Amino acid sequence: MSNPIRVVGAVFHDGSRFLACRKKPGKPLEGHWEFPGGKIEPGESPEQALAREIREELNLIARVSSKLTTTTYQYDFATIELTTFYCTLISGKLRLSDHDATRWVSPAEAMEMTWAPADIPAVEMLAANRKIGSSGLPQ
Repeated sequence: MSNPIRVVGAVFHDGSRFLACRKKPGKPLEGHWEFPGGKIEPGESPEQALAREIREELNLIARVSSKLTTTTYQYDFATIELTTFYCTLISGKLRLSDHDATRWVSPAEAMEMTWAPADIPAVEMLAANRKIGSSGLPQ
């Protein structure tokens, strides 16, 4: 197994739902839903990388808070190590670059969607908790 590519994903929530983003055509995993985020660059902490990726991908300023989980998944094209963090929206107007759709979904709705495989454990954790606290921490 090759060295995993370390990536980060943002779990934005409103108390009962969280934000899902769909990869646009022409991108790896096109049509799959995922938590927005991307690759950790050399010299960045996971939290710094996630704040930067949210700025680049969604045109939003976010506060990165506690970690949800880390999962590793072997895709055809690479091994991905995904760490998801709860995030709070601070400011900005949503503009998509890597995605063609966003949806606020309940955990039950999320379980019916086609997610990128590396994101599924985090989705399952959110669904198992049923309620997502306003602090961003499962209750």
